[in-house]
Amino acid sequence: MSPWNLCIEYRQGNLGNVQKKSKQILDSGTWNIIMPPVMRILTGLQPSGTIHVGNYFGAMEPAVRLQERGEAFYFIADYHAMTTVHEPDHLRAHVRDLALDFLSVGLDPDRCVFFRQSSVPEVNELAWILGTVCPMGLLERCHSYKDKLAKGFAASYGLFAYPVLMAADILLYDSDQVPVGKDQKQHVEVTRDLAGKFNDQYGEGLLKLPEPIIAESTAVVPGLDGQKMSKSYGNTLPVFGAEKAMRKLIMRIPTDSTPIEDPKPTEGSIILQLYRLFASAEGYSAMVDDFLKGGCGYGDFKKRLFEAYWEYFRKARERRAELEAAPDYVDEVLRKGAERARNEAAKVLERVRRAVGLK
Repeated sequence: MSPWNLCIEYRQGNLGNVQKKSKQILDSGTWNIIMPPVMRILTGLQPSGTIHVGNYFGAMEPAVRLQERGEAFYFIADYHAMTTVHEPDHLRAHVRDLALDFLSVGLDPDRCVFFRQSSVPEVNELAWILGTVCPMGLLERCHSYKDKLAKGFAASYGLFAYPVLMAADILLYDSDQVPVGKDQKQHVEVTRDLAGKFNDQYGEGLLKLPEPIIAESTAVVPGLDGQKMSKSYGNTLPVFGAEKAMRKLIMRIPTDSTPIEDPKPTEGSIILQLYRLFASAEGYSAMVDDFLKGGCGYGDFKKRLFEAYWEYFRKARERRAELEAAPDYVDEVLRKGAERARNEAAKVLERVRRAVGLK
């Protein structure tokens, strides 16, 4: 009996069964907890190309960690990707790559529900229903739409209404917590606003208000130029890439002209900010000390950064190679995940449809 199965029993109201099985597990020494976690956690990632370190620490690594804490629902946001990816073959390839990437970095389909967003069409119905209670001003204040326009993306309804679909993604599964990057926090706030407005209109408690989870230490991952890491800025460090090419990217990180023998400034150092993500606390402290002592050049620090980065993702690279050789397994994982997701989505949508008068 796994934590996941006990969570299902708990949500179905089989408390006696949960207590009995929990006691059996405790007596066997398998777990050291009395009750399983019951928080439902949801996050999604757009299949928009090669994943980078910012994607990993902003969404993927927290997702892998949190699958141990409750019922985890993780999806590939292919509907959202359509706002920027318009080539069908590219979208299919990106979806496949992201499925491989997520499974490679530690996502366990036995401990979570992993699926494609488009495999649960109910999300579009909920998005439309939410749109009927969504004030225009709420969307006009969203910075993501303005940012996309500033970067040259064509204005479209999809870009403008992106937060409503994201709200539907979250609310469709009665999500309790949503791991997001700092730049996505506003969208969770919009989700809470829409759920509140819907509940005010149709009945208290119909939609659950989720909470964002943001790891402050990695809330914004710096790119190779010091700005936020983003494909839009062309400053990303891919999680999966050829060794020679990745080494070259890191060695090109811009630095100042401080002589080798002099102490190096630590404030705002791109090298230190990135190294902190991959190194142990002791390793990071050692590099800070070496910065302050002087006698070591930036080239040496970049080499240490590359070595830490390359080793950090070694197991993920090996796992990805295995998964690439087993495409049927990946398809089956997504199919089973979609079935489980639709079962949960149907419960929420049934509740919503009855509340608004569609049933």
